[in-house]
Amino acid sequence: MAFSDSFFNRIEKKTNVGKDTIIELAKKLQQNDLKNEGTLREVIQTLSKMTGRDVSKEQEDKIINAVVTDKVPKDIDKLI
Repeated sequence: MAFSDSFFNRIEKKTNVGKDTIIELAKKLQQNDLKNEGTLREVIQTLSKMTGRDVSKEQEDKIINAVVTDKVPKDIDKLI
């Protein structure tokens, strides 16, 4: 799936995370098992630091549960 520059611009505007950083994170995600709780926690914590937003243990657990049980929206463009 190819994303347009406008997609990355919207992400950067909301998060202050640049396109290159997003692409590097995406490469890291492709190399890991996203059904693995440890990997997911690491990714969530990395994103939290990158965006400067705190994620509570409860929020982290909810995110992990959503990913593991495939309850994440497939159309990510609608989330932004």
